[in-house]
Amino acid sequence: DGAAAPMEMGPKAGTPPCSPPSHPPAVEDDFQFVLCEGCRQESPSLKLLTCLHTLCLNCLSENKPVGQCPVCRTPIPQASGIPDMDNLLFTNLQARLSIYKKISNSTGPSCSRCRGEVAAVWCAECEEFLCTKCFEDHQWFFKKQSHEARRVEDLRAESAHQFLEDTRKSCNLFCSNPIHANQGHISSIYCRTCEKALCCLCALLDSQHAPFCDIRSETQRRQEELGTISQELRQKRSTFEASYASLQGEAARLEQAQRETRELIRRRVEQLVQLLRREEEELLGLVEARQELGRRELSRELQRVEGVLRRMEAGERLVEKMKLYATEQEVMDMQPFIRDSLEELQRLQPAAGGERAQPGDLAECRARLQAL
Repeated sequence: DGAAAPMEMGPKAGTPPCSPPSHPPAVEDDFQFVLCEGCRQESPSLKLLTCLHTLCLNCLSENKPVGQCPVCRTPIPQASGIPDMDNLLFTNLQARLSIYKKISNSTGPSCSRCRGEVAAVWCAECEEFLCTKCFEDHQWFFKKQSHEARRVEDLRAESAHQFLEDTRKSCNLFCSNPIHANQGHISSIYCRTCEKALCCLCALLDSQHAPFCDIRSETQRRQEELGTISQELRQKRSTFEASYASLQGEAARLEQAQRETRELIRRRVEQLVQLLRREEEELLGLVEARQELGRRELSRELQRVEGVLRRMEAGERLVEKMKLYATEQEVMDMQPFIRDSLEELQRLQPAAGGERAQPGDLAECRARLQAL
C-alpha cells in the first residue's frame, strides 16, 4: 500500500489559477429565505417556531412581548420564548452557500491546509479547499476511500442552485445508534416500529426492529406527506384570503359610516342654538366610542387572520425549500415538527361573516339625532 500511486483525479501539477466565473452568482437575491425573518441577517442559531417562521436567537431574546412570534403574533409554547426546534435546513444551507461564495470570489479560495496557495480542488467529504500539492497528499492519505473531489474551476461555472443540489446528494444519513453513528455507520434502513434510521448491523442483531423499509423511501414518503398537507392548505388559504378581504371591507365601510355620520351631526347641530351644543358633543362622543369599539374588534380579527395567512405562507415556503434542498437527515429531523404545525393550521377555520356581530352600530346615535 505504501507504494501505491495516487488516484488519477483532480488537477495536475502546474494547473493555472481558476478564472473568474462567466456569470455573476445570483446568491443574495435567490436565497434570502435562509436569513432570519426578523433582522434579515445570517445566523448560526436559527430557530423554527410552531408558526413556521424562522428567527435567530438575538431576535427572540429581544422579542417583546416574550412568548409571541414577532412576525404573526402566534404564541410560543416555551416559557422562555426560545423554541426548541433548530431550523437545520436553513443553517446548513447558509454553511453551504458560504462555501459557494468563497468559490465564486474573484480572488478564489486559499488552500485550507497550507494557507499559502490558491485552491484548485474542493473535497466534498472533508469540506476543504486544496492546492495541487496538498491534493496529492490528500489522495495518498485517502487512497482506500472514495472522496469526491472536484476542481474549483468547474464548481465556479455552476450556479448556486446546482452547487447546493450536488452537495445535498453527497450527504449521508448515519445510524440513530450514537455508538454506530460515531463509528461512521451509514444508515440505509428505516424501522417503522421505532421510527428511526438504522444501519445493517442494528437491523440484523435486534429482532425488535420490524418492519423495515428503505430510508430513501421513508424520506420520500415524508416529503410527499408534507407536500400533500401543503397542497391542501393552499386550497384552504383562499377561504382565509376571502375572510381577510371581507374584514378589510367591513373596516372600510365602518370608517365611511363614521365619516358620514360625523358630517351629518355637524350639519344638523350647526342649525341649533347654543343650548344644543352640549347634545352635539354627546353625539360626537357616542360616535367615537362606537367607532373605536368596532375598530378594536375588527383589528383583533384582522390580526388573527393575517397571522394565519403568514403562517400558511411560511409553511408553503418551508415545504418548498425542504423539497428542493433538504437532506435526508434534515427531513428525518424536521418533518414531524413541520407536519404537526401544518396540521394545526388545517384545523383553523375563518369566522363566517354571519357569525360576527356587526361592530360600531350607530343606530342609537341616529335615533337621538332624529329626535332633535
